[in-house]
Parts: sequence; structure tokens; C-alpha cells
Amino acid sequence: MTAQIIDGKALAEELRQSFKSRVDTLTAQGQQPGLVVILVGEDAASQVYVKSKVNGCLAIGMHSEKITYDAAVDQETVLKKIAELNADPAIHGILVQLPLPKHFDEEKVLEAIAADKDVDGFHAENVGALAQGNPRFIPCTPYGVMKMFEKGGVDLNGKEAVVIGRSNIVGKPMALLLINAGATVTVCNSRTRDLKFHTSRADIVVAAVGKPKFVTGDMIKPGAVVIDVGINRLPDGKLCGDVDFADCLNVAGQITPVPGGVGPMTITMLLANTIEAAERKAGIR
Repeated sequence: MTAQIIDGKALAEELRQSFKSRVDTLTAQGQQPGLVVILVGEDAASQVYVKSKVNGCLAIGMHSEKITYDAAVDQETVLKKIAELNADPAIHGILVQLPLPKHFDEEKVLEAIAADKDVDGFHAENVGALAQGNPRFIPCTPYGVMKMFEKGGVDLNGKEAVVIGRSNIVGKPMALLLINAGATVTVCNSRTRDLKFHTSRADIVVAAVGKPKFVTGDMIKPGAVVIDVGINRLPDGKLCGDVDFADCLNVAGQITPVPGGVGPMTITMLLANTIEAAERKAGIR
């Protein structure tokens, strides 16, 4: 058996095309969706991500801008800018690219973003709403994974799901979404004792642990849905995920590749959250 490959790149493009009419409707009402991305420092990966986010917005008719600061900037300067953006009616989404320099209090910065403009879904108010099962904004990567389940016709109700990783960005919100969808969820990490015991009985495995090729074929239940959130660069320069794709391909029922799997969906769902924020302001949602 060879697994069905879940093409995140194709699904992302399909969704982005469907967003255009929503953006056009909002723009005609004077509510062109607007996203501002704040980048502190010169981290190469962050610069690539920010460029992709801004370009993704512009490609479907949204307004987007990047605000950059030197890595040595003081936190109060960034907090002041966030306060200005909170008060700007033309801006519907504010995103601070992580990680921040070590002299920043990351939690304080994220909490400074108005909850109704927190399109990353990291504000405590939005995290609480997700935990209660009534999310306002869903963190973009887990949101994208849920769309992939939907596209693949994966029924989560009553299924055994294992999430490997417990980060606030992916692992924890992913577990909450699966719980809300009716799955029985186990949250593991790289130090979980006998991880194979948990993964080998799971109908769904979501790997977000940050270790290349960490999940191997012998850890997977035949026919399981395997979602690889990881992206790692090998010594030869090639990219790979947290899942050994070649090893799991003939065991899993469905599997995401790296690259071209979850990655394109993350930015796409950021656009979705920003559009939803603008729709709420316009009274459409």
C-alpha cells in the first residue's frame, strides 16, 4: 500500500483563489483587509517568512506592509507601534514575527496586540476561546492541518490521535482542535517513554517536534493519517520533515510531504484569519 499524498501546496492555492471574492466584497465596502507584520532583527528565515506573508496578502488584493526594526531596538518602541496599529481602523491583523531578540518579553509583546487583531491566535484571550471550543482566531499551522483533514475526508470523531510536540504555536492548539473535533488525543514529546506505543495505535499522527526524520515507518499504524509539521535542513542542504517520509510512505494511508505539505497552508490560514477579522468588523460575520 502506498499512502495518498496530501498536497498542501495545491490546497493552499485553491483556498487563496476562493479568498479573492471575499476580499473584493470587503474592499467594495471600504474594508480592504489589512495585515501588518513586524520584524525585529535580521534573522534570515524570518525575513523569508515575512516576505511570503506580505506577498501572499498582496496577491489576492489585501493591503499588507512590513515594519522592520534593528535587533537592538528597545521593547517600548515596538509596544508603542503595536498600540498605534491597534487603534488604526484600516488594519485588521497584526503579527509580530517570532522569535524576538532575547531582551524582549515575548509574552508581553504578544499580549499587547488587540485580541480582535491577533490573527496568529496567540493572545491569551484567543487561546482561552479555543480551549472553550469557540475559537475567534485559530493558530495558523493547526488551522491549516484541520483544513487538510477536511480536504482529505478524514473523519476525526472517535479516532485516536497522537500529537508529538507541545509548543504553544502548534502542539497545544493542535491537540485542542482535535479534542473539539471529537478525537481521543494523546500529547507526546521527544522525551516521551515508549513513544512507539502511543503512535503505533494512533489513527492520526501529527509530528511537530523539530527533529529530522524522527517518526519512522515502524512507529505508524498501517493506514494512519500522518501530518508532518516539521521542517529541518539536513547537512547536505536538503529539507526534510519530522517524519521519515520514504519510510512511512508504504505504511500510512495519507501523508503530507516536506516541502509542499503543511508549510503553504500556514500562510494561507493567516490570510484567512485576516479576512475573517475584516468581515467581523464589516458585520459580515
